[in-house]
Amino acid sequence: MGSTEQCQAQFELGIALSLYSWPSLSLAVTNNWGGPDSEEKRQWFVGATIDVLKEHPDEDGEWIETFLLQVMLDEFEVNVDDESGYEVAEQIVKLRRDCGKGDFKEVEEMRGKWESKGGKSADIGKMFAKRERTEEEDETDGSEEEDDENEDVDMDEAPPLVRVREPVVAEVDEDGFTKVTKKKR
Repeated sequence: MGSTEQCQAQFELGIALSLYSWPSLSLAVTNNWGGPDSEEKRQWFVGATIDVLKEHPDEDGEWIETFLLQVMLDEFEVNVDDESGYEVAEQIVKLRRDCGKGDFKEVEEMRGKWESKGGKSADIGKMFAKRERTEEEDETDGSEEEDDENEDVDMDEAPPLVRVREPVVAEVDEDGFTKVTKKKR
């Protein structure tokens, strides 16, 4: 079993790897949903999560999930509703339990996956990256008939316009009283 400092260091590394591997957070950072300093916010998020878990060491996965989702909403304006927040929270709970026993196998596996990706966040953000279309992509692939481009398209008649009711103007007598009338059906 490792020392208390080693257990805490491994747990903190596990938290960092969990958050850096969270696709929702990676997507938010890649697209700067937290503003131009999204990467710094992610680093702050890791530190804040470590600090909160030091202050509340006995909290369960649901409490941790609520914390993670609240930070995502407050800092990145992302409402995560795909259950991934729960998965990250449960992973943190498992890491806390394992690291507390001196079992760092899970952290080492996470580190191996992280390093095999070159230490980069999940490439999920690249799927949504803006990309300029080339002229070739703008042109048709030739499967559409060229003759159709210059022909007029027959359309049905436009629907008739809806009559707008004139607003009823209240009648006021010489004494200043408003006359009440029944609605016409």
